Amino acid sequence: MNRNDTAPNVGRLFFPQSQSLGVDQGSYSPHVLRQIVYAGVQNTSFAAGRDDLLNLARLKISEKQVERATERIGQERVEQRGAQVQAFLKLPVMEKFAAAVAHPPDLAVVEMDGGRLQIRNEKRSDPTITGVASPVEEVGLAVEATLGQAVAEPAVAVEATPGQAVAGPSASETRNHWREDKIGLLMTMTSKESAGDPCPTIPETFVNPLRIIKLARELHKGCAPSEGAVADPSDPEKDNPLECPEYIPPTVLVKSMVATRQDAESLGKTLAAAARSRGFYGAKRKAFVADGAECNWTVQKRWFSDFVPIIDFIHALSYVFAAATAGRLFGQGWAVYVRWIGLVWQGSVAEVITELERRQEELGLPTKDESETNPRRVVADTLRYLKNNQGRMKYDEYRRLGLPITSSHVESTVKQFNRRVKGTEKFWLEEGAEALLQLRADYLSETETMEKFWQEREAAATGRRCYRRAS
Repeated sequence: MNRNDTAPNVGRLFFPQSQSLGVDQGSYSPHVLRQIVYAGVQNTSFAAGRDDLLNLARLKISEKQVERATERIGQERVEQRGAQVQAFLKLPVMEKFAAAVAHPPDLAVVEMDGGRLQIRNEKRSDPTITGVASPVEEVGLAVEATLGQAVAEPAVAVEATPGQAVAGPSASETRNHWREDKIGLLMTMTSKESAGDPCPTIPETFVNPLRIIKLARELHKGCAPSEGAVADPSDPEKDNPLECPEYIPPTVLVKSMVATRQDAESLGKTLAAAARSRGFYGAKRKAFVADGAECNWTVQKRWFSDFVPIIDFIHALSYVFAAATAGRLFGQGWAVYVRWIGLVWQGSVAEVITELERRQEELGLPTKDESETNPRRVVADTLRYLKNNQGRMKYDEYRRLGLPITSSHVESTVKQFNRRVKGTEKFWLEEGAEALLQLRADYLSETETMEKFWQEREAAATGRRCYRRAS
């Protein structure tokens, strides 16, 4: 781009003395700091944020300053989040799960999922080195790429079902630095309850061969690990069964997010604290939606035990499709899939399990050395998945209650996080990744989190009283 060297250098970063970044030994005004952090979080890179600040706000600020300011504010928010979680954990049990607002929502929905980003293991030895990533070409470090090795994306991890151990990072994942970030989504929604199932017949979109093959490949069910890169989640609107005139899926009112590089247990605590602050525990209808990963349901049992547990229908569909077509010509397998997924849609999972057990007898049990795409292995995995999650697959009842049956909203949210932190040329240190994930969650949330933060931060620095806008 054409940089204007005469663009004004507008000042120095505003930080309380105890929180000084040591950037140019000074500070910018609070208003300018807001712009810098916003640009650093909402753009795809700090370099793009720097360019936006120059082109849109006429602020001539270096990429490194954008990076450092963003990380420091992100660390402040991480510390605040930790304090809020600790305060929540100290509450008596009955108070933890009580309605914390005067008017709890009618329908509260919690979803969780994971994304991907690359983490470097180096510890910070130089105080000038930040923990936030820059693209490889900007920092002159490609890690394995500089050694002539390709930087590849990892294969999607296989979902663990209850009773099944969760595997650690694969050798390929460790070598290539790919790790998981965990995302939680909290939504107030609106929907209508019905006397019966408002959509008893499965919509055409779920029995369309071309679309189902694409979905199965995106989710890597029944596909060899080398058959493609990790795909981004599909558009939630395309997963809504709009063919049913009597059925309108729940509509989102207000959503907020939490995100972390910490483990699922830590995410669960953060998610629970956020849910309480929004009054979710006092909601009339409550649902927890996720895929079959065991860690999701550990969180649900510990912190959301009175929320209706729902397995994402799209993930269930991909397992059923893989098992129906395994070891069969496509035409034969497709007919079986249509029958089985129709039964799953109606909540009759037990019938599918019975037919799968007969199919397993025909094929035989898998041996330890057989690949994941072997028909015996595919059928066995699907059978275990359906048995373990049968109680979370009452889709006819969920539609009657006006509850969501897919986790498409959180998958779409993961894509928004990936847009900022995921890339073959983006490497993060843990501190910087955590700071950026926190700020990304804050800015994507519709609860004015960052507006409140800036007001309180400025008031604390100046001694002025902070007046919040009426909600």
